[in-house]
This record gives sequence, C-alpha cells and structure tokens, in this order.
Amino acid sequence: MKRPLTATAGILAVALTLTACGGSDSAADADGVVDLTLGTWALSNAPEFQLLVDEFNASHDDVEVSIREYDTDNYETQMTADLAAGAAPDLYAQKTVSAFVTYQAGGQLVDVSDVADGLDEHTTGLGSWQVDGSTWAVPFRQDSWFLFYNKDLFEKAGVDAPDGTWTWDDYADAAQELSDATDADGAYQHVWQAAVQGFANNQTPGADLLSGDYGYLKPYYERALAMQDSGAQTDYGTATTNSLTYQAQFGKQKAAMMPMGSWYVAMLLSQQADGDADDFAWGIAPVPQYDESTTDEPVTFGDPTSVGVNAAIDDGKLDAAKEFLAFIAGEDAAVALASTGITPAYQSDAVTEAYFSAKGAPEDDLSRQAFQVHDTRPENPVDPKIAAVQTILGDLHSAVMSGSTPVDDAIAEAEQRAANEAGITG
Repeated sequence: MKRPLTATAGILAVALTLTACGGSDSAADADGVVDLTLGTWALSNAPEFQLLVDEFNASHDDVEVSIREYDTDNYETQMTADLAAGAAPDLYAQKTVSAFVTYQAGGQLVDVSDVADGLDEHTTGLGSWQVDGSTWAVPFRQDSWFLFYNKDLFEKAGVDAPDGTWTWDDYADAAQELSDATDADGAYQHVWQAAVQGFANNQTPGADLLSGDYGYLKPYYERALAMQDSGAQTDYGTATTNSLTYQAQFGKQKAAMMPMGSWYVAMLLSQQADGDADDFAWGIAPVPQYDESTTDEPVTFGDPTSVGVNAAIDDGKLDAAKEFLAFIAGEDAAVALASTGITPAYQSDAVTEAYFSAKGAPEDDLSRQAFQVHDTRPENPVDPKIAAVQTILGDLHSAVMSGSTPVDDAIAEAEQRAANEAGITG
C-alpha cells in the first residue's frame, strides 16, 4: 500500500475497450536524441520520479526523458482517458496492482520480459507485474510496512522499546502502557483498511484474499477495537471526522508508535528538516507478528511501484524506453533513491549504507535490521477480481471500525458479497 486502492477498475475497463492510436513523432530529433515522456502523479507527492529522470538523463546522452504530471487523486482516470485517446506518454508509472491488471488486460502495456530477465536477483517486486509468465512493468521501489516508534516517548514512559520480537499482543500491551504514562496515544492506526487487513492477509496462516473466507480478520479487528476502547489509540470515528493525517499524529508526537509504509521515512526526514515535524529521536522496528514463529524473518506487506511502456509507443523509441526501465531497476538509481529515504526495489549493501546515511535517519541496529531482514508479501495479488474484493473489504473495514456493525456480521456480509459480486466462495 503504498497507498490506498482507488475504485478505478470500472472506469478503466470501459476506457480500455477503445483502441489507442500509435504515436507519430519521429524516434530521434535532429541531434540524434530520442525524446521520451514519462507519466507520473504529481511530483509534490512523488519527487522520486524527478530524481530518477535527472539521474538517467545525466548518464545518457542519446535519450532525454521528460515528465508529464497527472493529478495524484485522479491519476488512473486521467491516464486511462489519455490512453484511450492515443495521447498518453511513452512510459507511465503503475500506481496500483488493481489498475495494472486492467491496463495489461486492455493491451495498453508492452511485454518487457526481456528487461526483467536481464535484471539480477537484487531487484525485488517483479512478481506483482507478471501475468501468464510475462513481465509488463519494472519496479523501482518496494515499500514495506514497518513499526515507527518515538524513542523519546518510550524513555519518558519507562516502557521497553521494540526489540524485533514483538507479537501484536506485545504491541497492544506497550501501547496501553505508553498511553497511561504520557500525554500521547500509545499508538496510531491510520484509517486505511490496509492498516488492519494488510497484516491479517499476509501473516495469518492460510489466509487468502481471493478465498471468500474472511474469518481470519476477526482477531485483528477485535484487537484494534479493544485498543480504541481502552484509549490506547485514537478511535476511527475521530480520525475520519477530523481528517487526521498519519504524518501529524506521529510527527507531532501525538502517538508513540505507528505501523506505516516505508515511504514515510523520506517524509519524516524532510518534515523534521523543515520544521514541519517535531525534533525527536525515532526508529523503525519490524512490524509485530501473528506469533513468534516468524520473528527471525518478520512477515510484512507492501506493493512495489513500477513503470511500464505504453503499447502505442513509436517503435523507434522502444529500445530507449527499455533502457530507462533497466536503469531505474538497477543499483545506481537505487542508491540515489535510498539517499533520500526512499526504499528502492533493488537491495544491496550499498543501498543500505545510502539509506542510513541520509541526514536525520536513525542509526540504531534495530532500524537497520528492520530494513534489511523481512519477508515482504504483496498487498494485492495479481488478479482481475482484486479490485472488487478490496472494495468489499473496504466496506467491512469502515463498518467494523466505526462500530456500526459487529465483527461477525460484517465478515458474514463480506463473504456473501464476495460470492454474489465477485463469484468467490469460501
């Protein structure tokens, strides 16, 4: 999750039934330089795209990549419209797996298996962009959810800090102690369904988003509700009504702990440097686990972010586009990303050193361990039904967390809807 899923599948499916026209631009300009356009969401929310383009352009004299920005909240809708009109850029970022599935099924992406086959084992996240054995996009970042914690508040409360072996019960106990001993909430759970379901889906033995059996969600929701009731964390109603942001809740020390995606590292570094977040010591720890059996390699989740090639690209530009994909998935780009606190798809010792050399980054061993040692599983499987399932489970989430529907009733309703609306039965 890098970010919450958007309900775009229906819009995408309609628009992608239209046939996009091929570009008519010449492959190279008068100086022999191939000009490529890259579609991204707003750079104010994703500055990594400009960083990648600048790094690539500086090291490639025969290719020049420029960025075309789209609105962050309406990225899929706007991109779909441009694809249908034959006006889309040569390359475009893949924001969610659910949208990617529709782009690929609609013939809007080039098969880039040859690029993927040329990458080494250090590049992670390729599986999220593969359909029927072929690869249709190449990842440049791979976010994972960590446990962010405020070292100063732990010390003030006299509560033992995370040590990498916590289960969710340990987390709940610590949150209560912190809440009782400080003016801050012990923890903050953001309003996204992934903040509960992402862990339940990937840590619970036998859990399967596409099974139609969602009983495994129950203990995760019961724990979250109990933490709300005890005052260990802000309740869902308050968070939604007041539009609380996770950046302010943790960055302004309103909560001592917060499970959140690794993209927040770069945000927090920037906000502390600019004075938009308080100055305090913090670290990252492995997320709490279902039980102690996985603490040696903690199970977490997160979808990668990738770039694909528009199927309507001018044939003369295709090699240059693939060259760009190979670059963003390699070590040079990864080190540049890591130096700003962004978690790249390419992992190596050099990347780790760059990541923790960023100004303001934590320096403790546990933070390094959390970054290097974990089993990151996809938030979303590559399947045409995933958008419908996530919509159903999103409704379950809001119903349960708001207290409008008991957990058992909400699960039963979701299972019935999965059968009726997505053809999935447990």
